[in-house]
Amino acid sequence: RAAPAAPAATPAPAAPTAPTAPAAPAAPAADEDVPSLLNRWQVIAVLACLVFAAATASLQVMSWHANRAAADNTEQLVRVQNIQSTLFRADALATTAFLTGGLEPPEQRAAYDDAIESISRQIADAARAQPADRAALADLNTAVTDYNATIAQARANNRQGFPVGAEYLRTASTGLRDTTVSGSAIPVAQALVTANADRAESELDAQHPLLILLPGLLALAVLWWVNHQLARRFRRRINIGVAAAALTVAALTVVAFAVAAVQSSHNGDLRDGSYDASYRESTARTAGNDAKANESLRLISRGSGQVYEDRWVAASQVVEDNASDETAALWDDYVEVHQQVVDLDDGGKWDQAVRLSTTTDSSGSTAAMDAFDTRSQEIVSESGTATTDALRSGNTGILVLGIVTLLLGVAAAGLAVWGIAQRRKEYA
Repeated sequence: RAAPAAPAATPAPAAPTAPTAPAAPAAPAADEDVPSLLNRWQVIAVLACLVFAAATASLQVMSWHANRAAADNTEQLVRVQNIQSTLFRADALATTAFLTGGLEPPEQRAAYDDAIESISRQIADAARAQPADRAALADLNTAVTDYNATIAQARANNRQGFPVGAEYLRTASTGLRDTTVSGSAIPVAQALVTANADRAESELDAQHPLLILLPGLLALAVLWWVNHQLARRFRRRINIGVAAAALTVAALTVVAFAVAAVQSSHNGDLRDGSYDASYRESTARTAGNDAKANESLRLISRGSGQVYEDRWVAASQVVEDNASDETAALWDDYVEVHQQVVDLDDGGKWDQAVRLSTTTDSSGSTAAMDAFDTRSQEIVSESGTATTDALRSGNTGILVLGIVTLLLGVAAAGLAVWGIAQRRKEYA
C-alpha cells in the first residue's frame, strides 16, 4: 500500500513594512514686489502712448510739409518750363523776323523784346522761389544774355544786307540748343525742368498710409501686454484706464490712416490729372515753338535746310505726343500751313514760301502758331494753378490732426497712469 502524501507547506508570514514617510511640503513661492511691477508697467504703458503720439504726429507733419513742398515745386516747375518755352518762342520770333530782310516788322521786334524781358523776370522769380536752382539759373541768365547779344549782331548785319547776318542767327540758334557746350541755355533749362519735376513728383508720392499704422499697432500690442500682466496679478480681466488708452490709440490710428489714404489717393489723382496736363502741355508748347524756329531756319538756309526740316519733324512728333485735345487741333492747323510752306520751298517758290511763313494774316503759319502757343500757355497756367491750389486747400487739416494726435496721445498716457493707480490703491 502506497504511503500517504505529505501535507502542503504553510507560507511564511510576510515581514511587516515600514510606514511611508509623508511628502515634504513644496517650498513657498518667493514674494513678488508688486509695487515695483506696477511702476514698471506704468512706465512701459506711458512710453508706448508717448512714442505713438510723437511718431504719428511726426508722420502727419511730414505729410503736411510734403504737400507744401509739392505745391512749391510744382509752381517752380511751371516757371522753368515757361522759361524754356519762352526761349524757343523768342528764337522763333527772331528767325521769322529775320526772313523779312532789312528792318523787321515792329510788332515782331516788340514781341521778341517782351519775350526776352519775360525770361529775365521769370529767372529772377525762380531764383527767389527755389534757392537750390540759383546756380543753374545764374548760368541760364548768362546764356540768355549771350544769345540776345548774338541776335542783336545778326539783326544789325541783316539790316545792312550783309550775308554774315544769317550766320550770326544760325550761331545764336544752334548755341541756344547745343548740348555739347557747358552752360548752353536750353540744356540748362531742361536740367532745371527735370530736377523740379523729380522734386514735385517725389513730394506727391510722400504719403504712406501703411507706414502710419505701425506706431499705433505697436502701441496697442504693448498696452495689451500690460493689461494682460495686470489681469494675471489682480484677477481683473480688463483695466479700465489701460483699455481707455488703447481705445484712444486705436481711434487715432484709424483716423490717421484714413486721412493719409485719402490724401495719397488725392495726390495720385493730381499727379495723373492736372499736374500731368500742365507738364505735358508745357512740353508740347516748347516743342511747338522749336518747330516754328526750325521752319524759319530751313528757309534762311535756302535749299540746304533739310537738317532743320528733320528737326521740325522731331519737334512736331513731341507736340503730337503731349498736346491736349484742344491744342492738338490747333497744331494740326499749323502743320497744314507748314506743309504748304515746304511744298512751295521744294517747288522753287522760295519767296512765296517766305511770305506764307512770315505773314501775320490768318492764312500764314505765324498766325496758326500764335493761336497754338496762346492756348497752350493758358492751359499750362490753369492746370498748374489747379494743382497747387488743390495741394494747399486741405493741407491745414493734416497739420491740425497732427497736433490733436499729439495731445490725445498724452491724454492716453494719463489714462494708463490712472488705470494702474487704481490697482496700486487696491494692493495698498
